[in-house]
Amino acid sequence: MKRWLGKAETVLGNHSDRLNAINIFPVADGDTGTNLYLTVRAAAQALNSPATSPDPGFPLQSGGAPGQQDVGAVLARAGQAAMEQARGNSGTLFSVFLCAAAEPLAGHTRLSSPLLAAALNRAQIRAWSALSDPVPGTMLSVMEAAARAAAGVDADQNGDDSNHVLGLALDAAVEAALEAVVRTEDQLAALHEAHVVDAGGVGMLLILDCLRSAVLGEELQGAMLDGLHGYDVQDPHIHTDMPDDEGVEVMCTISLSPLDAATLRQRLDEMGDSVIMSQVGGAVDADGKYRWRVHVHVPAPEPAVAQIGSLGQPTDISVSQLALPRDPDGHER
Repeated sequence: MKRWLGKAETVLGNHSDRLNAINIFPVADGDTGTNLYLTVRAAAQALNSPATSPDPGFPLQSGGAPGQQDVGAVLARAGQAAMEQARGNSGTLFSVFLCAAAEPLAGHTRLSSPLLAAALNRAQIRAWSALSDPVPGTMLSVMEAAARAAAGVDADQNGDDSNHVLGLALDAAVEAALEAVVRTEDQLAALHEAHVVDAGGVGMLLILDCLRSAVLGEELQGAMLDGLHGYDVQDPHIHTDMPDDEGVEVMCTISLSPLDAATLRQRLDEMGDSVIMSQVGGAVDADGKYRWRVHVHVPAPEPAVAQIGSLGQPTDISVSQLALPRDPDGHER
């Protein structure tokens, strides 16, 4: 798992410019590559530094590191770090994916085909449900395709947990993810008109291929990106020719009861779009509240921040102009 996320950090760093170049949905702000890179970097770095347990369900060994033989504990720690430092739609959805994938793996010492299928399925369901208005033709579709392919291999092999079948499942998941990326161009009108594939979908494909590479000890399948529309080095930055999107992206972390969380989601839906809400860990405090990561695009920040503050005490608040991408070092402008 550490090799996977470390490899994904490097690969997304190398591909961030091209991912930014084709990023036009849901906002043509050219920062999907940067957002995914910074989010995956947070996850990778969390596994290389001492930390407290991300969740009471994942106990720590002495020395402050999660049980090194517990795949779920390792991914839960990485997922929480990613969630706390997630950037943009794509980074937030990947954080949800990572946190959810950790759950079926809790207590297991190795990855297998049945566990991979369960983890990918849990992750894609949680990612779809985190968005108030999920849209096919995005990284959500790529997650779903990979999960279905892994589940198909697991079913065909009758739950065989050998390394050989794990390899078959990973191969199938990456192949299905690539096919899903190609389809995105015709699933969204904006992508079809610009003649490009979805940036978040390509990022998710790269992340899944890094998982395959790390587990199987094989090289990345770089040639699979050949022919993806808009992704060649000589292709222009599509988003620069599109009108600037007005409004801002607001993100924060806040402790809320389930009822207040549902209320906040409804009110943010009324105020803006791209609403993503997901729990950070599964722990509940003495007041029956869970920690939530909140993301929304709104015309102006003040009403949204006020609405969030009316239900609790938000932390890690960030406000970014949609028309101005963050800089590569992750500082807000």
